[in-house]
Amino acid sequence: MAARLTYLVLKFAHVLGAIVILGTGTGIAFFMLMAHLSRDAGFIGRTGAIVVQADKLFTATAVILQPVTGYLLMREIGWSFSDGWIIVSLALYGVAGIFWLPVIWIQTRMRDLALAAAASGTGLPQAYHRLFRVWFIFGFPGFGAVMAIVWLMIAKPVL
Repeated sequence: MAARLTYLVLKFAHVLGAIVILGTGTGIAFFMLMAHLSRDAGFIGRTGAIVVQADKLFTATAVILQPVTGYLLMREIGWSFSDGWIIVSLALYGVAGIFWLPVIWIQTRMRDLALAAAASGTGLPQAYHRLFRVWFIFGFPGFGAVMAIVWLMIAKPVL
């Protein structure tokens, strides 16, 4: 009975972590895109400030706890690091991290550039637009990797 409860708590925490990563990532992408499309530097800067805060509070916490709950769940169930779907999931987690870590800096820099433009009454600088393009492009492999991980967690294919 205690083992079953431990399993359910770990599984709940792990699934919740995946939901937070996907949900926060989707929300952040939506709000940043909508702010960008407004072309209003002040709005972009204020939105960027909230997005950076949400990424630090929610996404970073889930990203740190996800491998911990995953490992404990593996140990509880008896899965192995040599299971193919786990190997691919971990590789994709690395891919997601490679694209997510720069995005944190990019969002922070975009926020700062937009707030500076709003304060000075100038338009958004070219540096902001370059960073936005990189941010936008990095979202596809980063988010795609997380989506693939969720599918692997559900399907657990023999690889």
